[in-house]
Amino acid sequence: MSRITIYMTGGIADYKAVNVIRDLEKAGHQVRIVMTKNAEHFVTTNTLAALTKYPVLDDLWSKENEASIPHVHLARWTELALVLPATANFIAKMATGIADDAASTTILATSAPKLVVPAMNDQMWNNPATQRNIAFLKEHGVKIMEPAVGMLAEGYAAKGRMPEPEAITAWVKDYFKRHNILQGKNIVITAGGTKEAIDPVRFIGNRSSGKMGIALATEAAAIGAEVKLIYGSVNVPLPQNQKITLIHASSSEDMLDAVKKEFKDSNALIMAAAVADWRMQHVADHKLKKHANQQTLTLTLVKTADILHEVASHKQQGQVVVGFAAETNDLLQNAEKKLVSKGADMIVANDVSKNVFGDDEDQVTILQKNNPAERWPKMSKHQVAQKLLQQIAQMI
Repeated sequence: MSRITIYMTGGIADYKAVNVIRDLEKAGHQVRIVMTKNAEHFVTTNTLAALTKYPVLDDLWSKENEASIPHVHLARWTELALVLPATANFIAKMATGIADDAASTTILATSAPKLVVPAMNDQMWNNPATQRNIAFLKEHGVKIMEPAVGMLAEGYAAKGRMPEPEAITAWVKDYFKRHNILQGKNIVITAGGTKEAIDPVRFIGNRSSGKMGIALATEAAAIGAEVKLIYGSVNVPLPQNQKITLIHASSSEDMLDAVKKEFKDSNALIMAAAVADWRMQHVADHKLKKHANQQTLTLTLVKTADILHEVASHKQQGQVVVGFAAETNDLLQNAEKKLVSKGADMIVANDVSKNVFGDDEDQVTILQKNNPAERWPKMSKHQVAQKLLQQIAQMI
């Protein structure tokens, strides 16, 4: 069973959250409660402390908390964070990183997966600001349970009502069923581009942002995996998660060494990094100067090691190797060649001719031996990661 922290924010639906807490405890989970001061207008801390047999955290500055850092302790203890109910205000705080009370500070410090159950007036739910915040949270791996259509506190029926406790408990149960499928598995994921030095100042690089690899690492950790994220040059924040070990590899040679080392004891490798195909034959030990009469510069390049082929050719029974094919033309033909020549179990092909690098969305095609190509619709990179990891889990 899991350690669940429930965040209760100020809404009339708080009274229904009490039944969810009771049901989760009956299912064997350990439950702790964090409350906003507004939530205490609807349910008392005494009620919740009696249910959980543990003090409720609602104030970082109380006398009993003077000698401790309760929000960090609780954040590290948490294996799942459930915001129930989630007001528009608290959702906005989560999306923007505001930490101005015990609840918002604790959830900001929490790296565990987060489930959010919004409950509010329909006009607040449909407000563009709220929808923007919801979209942002989804993009960053937070799971959202859509509000129900029903009678609101204002006296009319509309979308915004918190779902019934039984539905929420079933949703959490289903989350654990679906999202622990990589429990106990070790996954190596590469992300970003490599930099091949020309001299101490310049390098050969590419446009990879690292978003896809980082999305894969975040989602793999969320479904139970221990992740080794080997990253090159990225322009997005790296994940801060206890289940993700960060390993920097600047050049293609660095990445090859890191992948070979980590893959030996792993269940799967996902090569999402954009590894350079060429490097300098000889790296200059000083800055190459531009001379007055010089019109051209000739660089002698040699092929880099083929990491995907190298690792796939030495994989053991039960290990899975997944590669990416970023192409600007003849997508399927080139990806099919890569599937055969590299010895990978799967190739994820994507067309990078249309500003995919750095974008939040992607459209990919999945190729596997003896299976027809599977073209997925355009979706967020986190959604691609979720769907891809479901397939990899079945392969493992």
